Amino acid sequence: MSKQTGGCLCGQVKYSLDTDFALGGVHCHCLDCQKSTGSGKATIVPIPEKDLQLEGTLKYYSVVGTSGASVERGFCENCGSPVISAVVGPAEWKGIKFIKAGSLDDSSWIDVGVSIWRSTARHWSSSEAGLTTFEHNLEA
Repeated sequence: MSKQTGGCLCGQVKYSLDTDFALGGVHCHCLDCQKSTGSGKATIVPIPEKDLQLEGTLKYYSVVGTSGASVERGFCENCGSPVISAVVGPAEWKGIKFIKAGSLDDSSWIDVGVSIWRSTARHWSSSEAGLTTFEHNLEA
């Protein structure tokens, strides 16, 4: 069992998680992730909500994704750092949170194996060779 910690830039929001329960790293190149991060992609780590301990208060901004599900993006209301997101609606994502990899204090343990939304990836932030890649969302 390996505990990891993370949080926002100003320290108002902190979290801890057990990496044994993390579901692997994902690069998401959707347009919403590009806008919310101000970069070409978001690198996220799915983890069951029950295995995540959060301290502090996040403010949420919700959008409706292309599948019709709501995507809630949690950020620090003080410094604006994106920290956690969730997909609300589909049963397969119930109870799963997505940690923004850049908010981890040490992200060296993350193994990114999947890249999604290649269809909207920017030429300057393309999908990496060798990763399992999907044109849009993950496919079951």
